[in-house]
Amino acid sequence: MRAGGREDEEASRKLKSMDVDKAENGGGGAGEESPRPAVKYYGWKAMPFIIGNETFEKLGTLGTSANLLVYLTQVFHMRSVDAATLLNGLNGTTSLAAIVASPEEVRPGGAAPADPWRLCSVQQVEEVKCLIRIAPVWSTGIIYYVAVVQQSTYVVLAALQSDRRLGNNFHIPAASFTVFAMLAQTLWIPFYDRLLLPRLRKMTGKEEGFTLLQRQGIGIVLSTVAMVISAIVEDRRRAIALSQPTLGTTITGGAISAMSSLWMVPQLMVLGLSEAFNLISQIEFYYKEIPEHMRSVAGALAFCNLALGNYLSGFLVTIVHRTTGSGRNWLAQDLNKGRLDLFYWTIAGIGVFNFIYFVICARWYRFKGTSN
Repeated sequence: MRAGGREDEEASRKLKSMDVDKAENGGGGAGEESPRPAVKYYGWKAMPFIIGNETFEKLGTLGTSANLLVYLTQVFHMRSVDAATLLNGLNGTTSLAAIVASPEEVRPGGAAPADPWRLCSVQQVEEVKCLIRIAPVWSTGIIYYVAVVQQSTYVVLAALQSDRRLGNNFHIPAASFTVFAMLAQTLWIPFYDRLLLPRLRKMTGKEEGFTLLQRQGIGIVLSTVAMVISAIVEDRRRAIALSQPTLGTTITGGAISAMSSLWMVPQLMVLGLSEAFNLISQIEFYYKEIPEHMRSVAGALAFCNLALGNYLSGFLVTIVHRTTGSGRNWLAQDLNKGRLDLFYWTIAGIGVFNFIYFVICARWYRFKGTSN
């Protein structure tokens, strides 16, 4: 009996080694058809889709939001705080994706229980465990988006009170500054894939260069750096407006600073880079770690992050406005009389704590199918 058991074990090991050899070498035995090479869903061929998707997303969502902010404040004379809060709520609602599952749907691998309120199938338990496992990493994206959504609110308001002249007769539309973040993504993605990634593979010995969690962490750091740059630039813009002759006033009565609005481009470019690192790796992370039959949930998680980030940004604007309103309001209607730079420093400080929390979650996390 023991000899027979050993023979069975040796036979199973040989079969496993043959399967591994086929998977690695892409070949089979004599007379067998060689399987198709594995399809890699990344690389240069995927760039047109990613770039096109990001372009239409920016122009269709952030561009519309930025233009709507200008329209609400300059035409309807809505207070900037109210307009920013309204847009945060609107963007959050449009990004929120409901996850609905029908109890009658066919579930491969397990039958649905008779009473789902009293008894859950094994598959349902595994689905919940999967969501609980990625929840800490997912939650860091909510705070991350607080910095990102500022490019369609207070960056636009600051641009309205800056020198937007380009030449003698042309003024850069304030709402169009969000294009610079999109431009940074468009330029960075092919540069990373074609030039930087091959070198990273040699340095790290990994096919993907940076891991998914490392790329998310880099994105969080870059968003914090962008807020620091925003605070420095805003402090300079306000100082010039208060100490040097202005270029007139806006429709809402705020003085236009003589500082060129192009000084806001670096912070937007850094925000675009942060999205290229964090947003893309977030989506890839969800699709890798969530089971095949839950792909719709994976796609919805990123949009839920964006939605909750918008809501959190609106909540933060409201809290700061009410807290500082009795003295020198940080978010005054006239930005020259406020302290928008301190608001940016606050978001940067929150970003630092978010990065520390992310590092803790990333060190704790174990990828699916691995023990390390």
